[in-house]
Amino acid sequence: MQKLGAGLPASILERLRVRRDHAGEVPAVEHGGRHGMVVASYNVHKCVGTDGRFDPERIGRVIHEIGADVIALQEVDKRFGDRQGLLDLARLEREAGLTPVPVFGRAKSHGWHGNVVLFRRGAVRDVHQFTLPGLEPRGAIMTEIDLEAGGSLRVVAAHFGLLRHSRTLQARMILDIMNARDATPTVLMGDLNEWRLNDRSALSMFEAAFGPMPRAVPSFPSRLPLLALDRIIANRTDIVSPVIVHDTPLARIASDHLPIKAFVRLDREDTGDGAQEGRAAA
Repeated sequence: MQKLGAGLPASILERLRVRRDHAGEVPAVEHGGRHGMVVASYNVHKCVGTDGRFDPERIGRVIHEIGADVIALQEVDKRFGDRQGLLDLARLEREAGLTPVPVFGRAKSHGWHGNVVLFRRGAVRDVHQFTLPGLEPRGAIMTEIDLEAGGSLRVVAAHFGLLRHSRTLQARMILDIMNARDATPTVLMGDLNEWRLNDRSALSMFEAAFGPMPRAVPSFPSRLPLLALDRIIANRTDIVSPVIVHDTPLARIASDHLPIKAFVRLDREDTGDGAQEGRAAA
């Protein structure tokens, strides 16, 4: 009889071992006692889990356990018809203290092309919605949030397409949007659908503005993540902690993506118009 795991690449076996050894642990990000917030990104897969069940309540529990101050969600609406929203946003606000950034779209939708940004302990100062180029209907939300503790953070939440050419066009548009704004600390979050880590990656376009992309963190598929489709990228290396995957038993089954999260540190002296441009963290 062949031994279980025989023939599997060593990298996959190591990930299986780490999962076994740390089963049930909830990862945390280091706050460091500074002004800032925990940010996260999560593709909820229209609330359909890896067991095939449609369960919005289960997605809500994962969002609650992430404990983010700002979270970008993808695929929160039905894709066709009236594109009805699938989450109980009122319950999330009541139980997790997360309020949706307001967007204008279809009457029954939660977000914009399935994108939603939820936040707490702050105030929304600005919101813009963008339709991204490409063959599939895709979009992005840009908002600026004034933190209760002081300082401001610009958040760009996006969901890129499945086709490489579309992702290249979408990355270029995001760069144009960000280059047209001032140097406010900015975080781009979302399912960017780019698994390539070489020069053919659409994300390599960001290097001109942000610098080299740091180590990618696999988040897909959720049962055994191999591809870094979900990203958190900032315009300054000094404001974002290393990105980690929120890998818990509930998260592994609630969606085919695992959430990712990081701590964004905003010292008061770093939040003005003189903020440094041109680097990234992901």
